[in-house]
Amino acid sequence: MTGHNVNNSNELASPGVAPATSWTTVANQTISVDGTDFVYRAYGPAEGIPVVFLNHLGATLDNWDPRVVDGIAAQHRVVVIDNRGVGGSGGRTPETIEEMAHDAIAFIDALGLEKVDLFGFSMGGFIAQVIAAERPALVRKIILAGTGPAGGAGIDKVTRVTYADSITAVLRRKDPKQHLFFTRSAHGKAQSREFIARLGERTTHRDQKISLRTFRSQLRAIHSWGTAAPADLSAITHPVLVANGEDDRMVPTSNSYDLAHRLPNATLRIYPDAGHGGIFQAHNQFVPAALEFLAA
Repeated sequence: MTGHNVNNSNELASPGVAPATSWTTVANQTISVDGTDFVYRAYGPAEGIPVVFLNHLGATLDNWDPRVVDGIAAQHRVVVIDNRGVGGSGGRTPETIEEMAHDAIAFIDALGLEKVDLFGFSMGGFIAQVIAAERPALVRKIILAGTGPAGGAGIDKVTRVTYADSITAVLRRKDPKQHLFFTRSAHGKAQSREFIARLGERTTHRDQKISLRTFRSQLRAIHSWGTAAPADLSAITHPVLVANGEDDRMVPTSNSYDLAHRLPNATLRIYPDAGHGGIFQAHNQFVPAALEFLAA
């Protein structure tokens, strides 16, 4: 590490005003890591092990469900990152999951964090697995949601599913996440609308949108992960909470069962009538389970 500095990229707080305690108001911050600016948000209790959030394909900071982030931040310091080339962060997006993991490690080191819990959703779960394997001493516990192992069933088809569902959603004037993340039952459709509404609750100092180049780089990284040789997950001995919906079309739910079977210290939670975004659709069940897991 050649050096770093931190600054607040927008002035949301004034002297004498209590710091933000909500995902809708917490300030964007930047830290320079070897000359590249990384954008992140952090809030919650200062004591204890912080939880580092690692995001999904095509996502910026504003794609995290406020109910999930606020729920975890009620008891833990949360640090939510835009990786290299994503949203407001600088640099060019890597085309491998391993490089993304190395960037996340460099970011964590730059913040001076010696031990963290990892919360990886979808692509972020791939990144979390690499971090845990390569820097095990940095990690205490891991939450893997809507994700799978290298070479997992159907992960190589994420590009096809993403494009097909996105086209269908646009034709129906829906957000693509409503098709990609949620079941098509009446309950799933209702929950998808509520989720999209929650994503719009933050009205000021929103993150920059992801670029098409970054999106394509992430798709290439995911395809490589999906076609890679299976990793030896027995080396990841950390406590792991694996969570998903029962009908994940992006990263098939069979991968969650596979992770729970192959990770030596894993607990599995599968939510009925839920899809890839099961942790958002079932946030009222997931957040208490995650807090219980982190506190155990």
